[in-house]
Amino acid sequence: MASTQQVVRHFVDSGDGVRIAAYDGGNREGPTVVLVHGFPDSHVLWDGVVPLLAERFRVIRYDNRGVGASSAPKAASEYTMERFADDFAAVTGALCPGRPVHVLAHDWGSVGVWEYLSRPGAGDRVASFTSVSGPSQDQLAAYIFGGLRRPWRPRAFARALSQALRLTYMAFFSVPLLAPLVLRLALTSRAVRRHLVDGIPDDKIHHSAKLAADAARSVKTYRANYFRSFTRKRPIPVVDVPVQLIVNTKDRYVRPYGYDDAVRWVPRLWRRDIRAGHFSPMSHPQVMAAAVHDFADLAEGRQPGRALLRAQVGRPRGDFGDTLVAVSGAGSGIGRETAFAFAARGAELVISDIDEASVKDTAAEIAARGGVAHSYVLDVSDGDAVEAFAERVTAEHGVPDIVVNNAGIGHAGGFLDTPAEEFDRVMDVNFGGVVNGCRSFARRLVERGTGGHIVNVASMASYSPLQSLSAYCSSKAAAFMFSDCLRAELDAAGVGLTTICPGVINTNIIKTTRIDAPTGKGEQVDGRRGQLGMLFALRHYGPENVANAILSSTRKNKPIRPVAPEAYAFYAISRFAPQALRSTARLRVI
Repeated sequence: MASTQQVVRHFVDSGDGVRIAAYDGGNREGPTVVLVHGFPDSHVLWDGVVPLLAERFRVIRYDNRGVGASSAPKAASEYTMERFADDFAAVTGALCPGRPVHVLAHDWGSVGVWEYLSRPGAGDRVASFTSVSGPSQDQLAAYIFGGLRRPWRPRAFARALSQALRLTYMAFFSVPLLAPLVLRLALTSRAVRRHLVDGIPDDKIHHSAKLAADAARSVKTYRANYFRSFTRKRPIPVVDVPVQLIVNTKDRYVRPYGYDDAVRWVPRLWRRDIRAGHFSPMSHPQVMAAAVHDFADLAEGRQPGRALLRAQVGRPRGDFGDTLVAVSGAGSGIGRETAFAFAARGAELVISDIDEASVKDTAAEIAARGGVAHSYVLDVSDGDAVEAFAERVTAEHGVPDIVVNNAGIGHAGGFLDTPAEEFDRVMDVNFGGVVNGCRSFARRLVERGTGGHIVNVASMASYSPLQSLSAYCSSKAAAFMFSDCLRAELDAAGVGLTTICPGVINTNIIKTTRIDAPTGKGEQVDGRRGQLGMLFALRHYGPENVANAILSSTRKNKPIRPVAPEAYAFYAISRFAPQALRSTARLRVI
C-alpha cells in the first residue's frame, strides 16, 4: 500500500480574480477524488471522510469562494453556480490536469458540480459524481413546477408544494445585511450550531473555527441563486457521467421525492437512501467513503458489490435481489423455509445450524433451485462463536442486509420437574441466541450506516403462559421484550426489527422437544407427544406460512407479526383481557 502524504495547500486562480484555497493530500499515486462542500461549511466538513479515503485516493478539497482561506468577492453576482463551476474547473485543471476525477459534493457544492456537468466536455474530466443533499437546480425546479401544474394529481401536487415550501428559508437568507448579521450572531452559539446539524454527536461535528464569519460572507450564495433557480429558462442538460445520489430521508430541506425525476436526465444513475439528516457527511462519513470506493471500483472495471447493484436505478431484480440474508436454525422447519423463500426472491443466503448435515442439505437444495447459499455450523448459545461467525461472514461475504435469528429449541414440563441445567439451556438457546445474534450483527449494521433489518423469531408462547411450558414461554417472552427494547434503539440508525410470533406450526418441533415429567409418568408423556404430533399435522399450517410472513414483514418493516389465526387471537387477548390467559395457564398440554 502506498503511504499517505502530508496535506499541501495550494492557491488556484479561478479566472475572475478569486483565489481558491485547495488542500491536496492522501495517496498521490492513487485515483483522485475531489470533495466539494456546501453552506455554511468549509473544507473541514470532510474531516471525518478523508481518513477513509486517503489510503487509496489522492484527496483534493477546497474552500468555496467566500469561505476559509479563499477569496470573498463583495458582489452577490460573483456567487452564482456558474462561478462555483468555474472554481471546480480551475482547481481540477490546475492540480490534476488531463486526469478524470471522482467527485463527492454536498449542498451548494453539489449544485455547483451539477452546473459544471452541464458544460460540453465535462464528462471527460469527471469519472463519477456522488451528490449529497444538493440536487441540480434545473432538475429540482422542473420537479416542483411539474407537480404544481397538475393539481388534479393530488400526491404529486402536495409533494411539489411541500418541497417548494421547504426552500422558502432561502428567501430570508437572500436579504442583504440582515441575513449576514443574523447568521454571524446565531452561529457563535454552540447550541445553534448543534441544532443546525440535527444534534450530531460532538465528536462527529467538523466545523471551521471561522464558521460564523464564513457563513456571513458566503450567504450571498442564496441571493445569487434562489430566485434565479425558478426564473431561468434553458433546456435541462443530460448528464453523461455515472451519478449516484445519497438521499438523506430526514433532510429538512430537500425531501427524498425531490430526486424522483432525476433519471430523466441522468441515464447512468444510482441512488442510496439513508436515514440521515442534511449533514450526513458528518453523521455518516463511512457511507460517503463507501460510495466513492464503490464508484471507483466500477470505473476500474471491477464487479460491483451488492450495495451498488441495489442502488442502480432501473435495474430489474427480485424483491430481495442483490441482498445478503443470514438465517440461523436453517437446517429444518421455519429457518429452512425462510431460506428457501428469500432465495426464491433473489437473495444470497448465509445459513447456519448446529446440525451440519441438515444445513448443508438446505444449501444444496437452494443451489439446485438456482440460488446461492453458504452454510455454516453454529451454536447460537455460544456468544464467542456467534461473534466469530459474524466476523467471518462480514469478511467473506459482507455485512448481511437482513438477519433472521430463528434458531431455537422446544421444551415442555412443569418448572418443578425441569432440571436447572435444562431450564438454562432453553434460555441460552431461545433467548441467548437472539441476543447473541443481535449483538454481533446489529452493531455491524449500525456501523455500516445504510440500514438493514433484523427478524427475531419468538412465538405465540411469548404472550400465552402455560404451566407445562414454563421454560419455553419464558425464553420466548424474554426474546419478545428484548426485541421491543432493541427496536427503539436501532430505529435511529434506520435498522428495522420485526418480532415474529408463530402459532401452531407443523414442524418437527414436537419430535425434538424434550419433555420433563414427574417420576413414573414417562409412558403417559410418550403417548401425549404422539397426540400432539398428530394435532400439529392435522392443523396443516406449515413453516412456509411463517417464511412468507417474515418476508412480508421485512418488506413493510412491521414491528410485531403474529402468524396463524390462533397467534393473532391470543395476541389480542393478551392486550385486552390478560387475566383470561393467566387463567388458561393452569391447563396442562403435557
